[in-house]
Amino acid sequence: MKAVGVVVEYNPFHNGHFFHLEESRRVTDGDVVIAVMSGNFLQRGEPAIVSKWQRAKMALASGVDIVIELPYAYSTQKAEIFAFGSISLLQALGVKEVCFGSEAGNIDLFHELYHFITENKQCFNDKIQTYMSQGNSYPKATSLAFSSIKGDQQMLDLSQPNNILGYHYVEAIYQLGSKMKGQTIQRKSAQYHDEGFASETIASATSIRNAIFNQQNNSKHTIDRVIPSSTLELLTEYETLFSTLHDWELYFPMLKYRILSSTEAELATIYEGEEGLEHRLKRFISIANSFNEFMNLIKTKRYTWNRLQRYCLHILTNTKKTDMEWASTKKQPPYLRLLGMSKKGQAYLSNIKKSVDIPIITKVTSYNHQLLDIDKKVATVYALALPRSVQTERLKDEYYQSPIRYPQ
Repeated sequence: MKAVGVVVEYNPFHNGHFFHLEESRRVTDGDVVIAVMSGNFLQRGEPAIVSKWQRAKMALASGVDIVIELPYAYSTQKAEIFAFGSISLLQALGVKEVCFGSEAGNIDLFHELYHFITENKQCFNDKIQTYMSQGNSYPKATSLAFSSIKGDQQMLDLSQPNNILGYHYVEAIYQLGSKMKGQTIQRKSAQYHDEGFASETIASATSIRNAIFNQQNNSKHTIDRVIPSSTLELLTEYETLFSTLHDWELYFPMLKYRILSSTEAELATIYEGEEGLEHRLKRFISIANSFNEFMNLIKTKRYTWNRLQRYCLHILTNTKKTDMEWASTKKQPPYLRLLGMSKKGQAYLSNIKKSVDIPIITKVTSYNHQLLDIDKKVATVYALALPRSVQTERLKDEYYQSPIRYPQ
């Protein structure tokens, strides 16, 4: 069986994701779809709207065959490390082709850009440092540096979020010396940051979450045309069972306590805490009444919203710089955490398991590693946003939940 890989968050799974899955099977002629999915906290430093287990169910219900968790140490990182961890896991599972969405929709552009940047690496890095010294954020400095060295040449647009991620997927394939082939599908209708619905049937995950949280009482009538019925059922089920859909505001009191009760020296040891950023957080936390207000108070030209949000997340989870060294120095993930599988996915795993050179983890009690310890800790933090009446049972999920078998 030929496996095609996708890298996902499914926050939540929507019609655009379904289109991507169907096209991924078609363009690669794949038999099995393997999804590397972020856990309870995501690349932009935010909590997933529902747990990783519920989002794994969404994926399986819509045609994914195997769902593997991307550890927190990779899933909450800048694009380069996020992509490296994801591609490493797909390679370990014998994936032949990885297929990602992009604004460009042309895989040749990604390869051309990789070779261009490689050939101009020193100049590129020097210019990034120059633009950052002028007060620009890293993403802005990177974009400016790229524009300055490419001149009038027509190349991949690195100002687009999915193009950026796609470039780093291709870069990771080269860095790993992998035989995996990259494929890309042009994003349809909705764009990554769209805050409103772009068409009758396609919307970004951002716009869907906005619709849910801004119109919670009647949101089901708003979003049912842009998500599969299985997603709607699973969102409703989670909200009914736990009286909660997760967002940053639920965690703000915990974050506020962490910042107020920590010294600036302690905050400086947290991952992403650099250049005195801890002073700025200390200055504004006592006057902010919500997470959104706090973010607007601390945001500057130099620090993007996502960068600050990730720092806040690492403070919330007490994740230190030393905790993230494994991933940030680009060591490959040391294990595969299986969240769910279809019957076809189970057959594929049975066929290849002897050739997989890292452990496939089905329960966290069966394996010890520092990255898994982080995931256990952050799963606890995620569950603390739930009502007290269900917290105890949900805290057990990380330890006792077996991989989902679909259909059950």
